[in-house]
Amino acid sequence: MRVTEKECKHLLDTDQRLFGDLSTIEVAQRIEQDPVLAERLDAFVGRFGRLQDTVGDKLLPALLTALAERPGPAIDNQDKAEEFGFIESVDAWMEMRKLRNQMVHEYIEDLAVLSSALRAGHTYVPTLVHAALRCVAEAHRLSAR
Repeated sequence: MRVTEKECKHLLDTDQRLFGDLSTIEVAQRIEQDPVLAERLDAFVGRFGRLQDTVGDKLLPALLTALAERPGPAIDNQDKAEEFGFIESVDAWMEMRKLRNQMVHEYIEDLAVLSSALRAGHTYVPTLVHAALRCVAEAHRLSAR
């Protein structure tokens, strides 16, 4: 729970710093000449993916177990998370995962795809953080029993 809370804070901080500047392909083109911008981009992509991994691979299965649910494959856990109201929708979660992969793999090759994926990732940050914090709140609630 503590790790998830910290990851949320770090993602929000990086999101704010990165998207104060990065909004167009022209700005994305500066990545190769601007090491600070490149590091912010790396931090955003890493933190976006890490928060998804922490919630999806660790926190959510533990939370389901605490709720007397049997964790299973990721898609089944996501379905249960949607039923419990921890995530808005499995479709949105899957789209965030797809964006994460685009940001990681298209980084070098196609700035148009990268820029589009980054803007979409930026719009999903509140959704991701909100889902993570809902899981944390439920875990706190369960541990206080």
